[in-house]
Amino acid sequence: MKKKDVLRKIGDVVSTLFVVFTVFCAVFLMGSRLMGYRVFNVISGSMEPMYSVGDLIYVKEVNPYDIEVGTPITFVLNEDLVVATHMVVEVDEENQHFYTQGLANDTPDSVPVHFNNVIGVPKFGIPLLGYVSDFIQNPPGMYITLAVGAVLIAAVFLPDIIGQMKKREKEEVSQ
Repeated sequence: MKKKDVLRKIGDVVSTLFVVFTVFCAVFLMGSRLMGYRVFNVISGSMEPMYSVGDLIYVKEVNPYDIEVGTPITFVLNEDLVVATHMVVEVDEENQHFYTQGLANDTPDSVPVHFNNVIGVPKFGIPLLGYVSDFIQNPPGMYITLAVGAVLIAAVFLPDIIGQMKKREKEEVSQ
């Protein structure tokens, strides 16, 4: 087998893997929104072992009145729109508040969560995919991902383009 053929096969495999990875990320990051899920990266260890740092969690909107003690909820924590996920330890329906606590925390959170601040309930998580999500959504990872994608696409089509150019040159020379 010629060196050119080996390089082409390697390029085909790498580009195929890149496409599969891209589709996988698109389905889990964007396709989930079509099914009513919001996606969040876990950035602290407060809910370990349920959710670890770097996990990607998929949160589904629910009616706050359906949430019970022992249910993890994802909510807006403060005016800066920081999002957190903690376990409900007490429900105050009269005042529309949840009292929460991280599984790894020794004490409950100091501020209750108003029903209006609840985003939803985590339905499932994917370990470590949060790191990938964060990388490809923010510079410089976004630029690196786009550059690698462009190089892989070029690697797939460039041999064909060069081959066609050489074929035309040979035809022109033979005429």
